[in-house]
Amino acid sequence: MVRDDGKRNFALREDDGSESSVFSGNTPRQAALKAARRLEPANSEDAAERVPLHLREKGTDKIHIYEGWAWHETAPDNSPDWMPEEITEANVSKQGIEHIEE
Repeated sequence: MVRDDGKRNFALREDDGSESSVFSGNTPRQAALKAARRLEPANSEDAAERVPLHLREKGTDKIHIYEGWAWHETAPDNSPDWMPEEITEANVSKQGIEHIEE
């Protein structure tokens, strides 16, 4: 279901089917990146554990499946004063789409 501003809501589904958080974005990938940034970050991208993320698009029966990972990165030199020295970066890889059969 698309909002007036073009964003869609995606619920993060757990293994038991419960939905713990809702992320919004224009695309499923945008919402998946937001969800991935909440993962426990590793020291580097290569050492990051890849975690499956299942995002159900609100108002539909589609579940977008991603593999997400997060890591710590040093903030850029031109970062604002309020930004911490170390930031969390994340990436996702789409694995497919499933449909709920309830």
